[in-house]
Amino acid sequence: MTIPVENDWAPILKEASETTSYQQLREFLKKEYETETIYPEKENIWQAFEWTPYSKVKAVILGQDPYIRENQAHGLSFSVKPGVKVPPSLKNIYKELESDLGYPPVDHGYLKSWAEEGVLLLNTVLTVREGLSHSHKGKGWEALTDFVIQKLNEREEPIVFILWGNPSIKKRTLIDETKHIVLTSPHPSPLSARRGFFGTKPFSKTNEALIQSGQEPINWKLPVAAKETTP
Repeated sequence: MTIPVENDWAPILKEASETTSYQQLREFLKKEYETETIYPEKENIWQAFEWTPYSKVKAVILGQDPYIRENQAHGLSFSVKPGVKVPPSLKNIYKELESDLGYPPVDHGYLKSWAEEGVLLLNTVLTVREGLSHSHKGKGWEALTDFVIQKLNEREEPIVFILWGNPSIKKRTLIDETKHIVLTSPHPSPLSARRGFFGTKPFSKTNEALIQSGQEPINWKLPVAAKETTP
């Protein structure tokens, strides 16, 4: 399972793929895709990297693992394909977006425009078995996403890391907070959102930090209609 990313992530992901940990993960995934229903589809595993090049990353939204139902996951944390019902976690993100910036929820969950704005929509684990959250936890993905965070940490220009939920918050130790900004909160899922996710204002805080460091703020307003573009 080669990594088909062709932008400036390519050498970084190539380096990550040469580790023993990734080789073991690759073998595990080969078997899983042959014998189980796995999300996202193989060709979408690396979508977040394809749509948000390394040099363009302004913010990282770090989730846990992909959605576990058919047609939902497509390689971006919290995002679903056009035409798919908005999942509960994303509904809560939309509620916070409206409370924070006044943008009313859209009726789709396709976050490609955020990716194109420089938001790397990453999970700590990039694949999952159908219906089984955390089923690919501890198989090697965490080492790869640690490596990705460390490489982003090397960037001179400040990045805002938005860490939602405990698996994401564990990555905080990899980030130099004298240079970058870290925002943490409970996961936006219905189980935990009311325990401290609502009211955290991650969107306005991210833009304030970007402006302070001389960067363009992110346009968090999603298009009313989801458009799936083909290359």
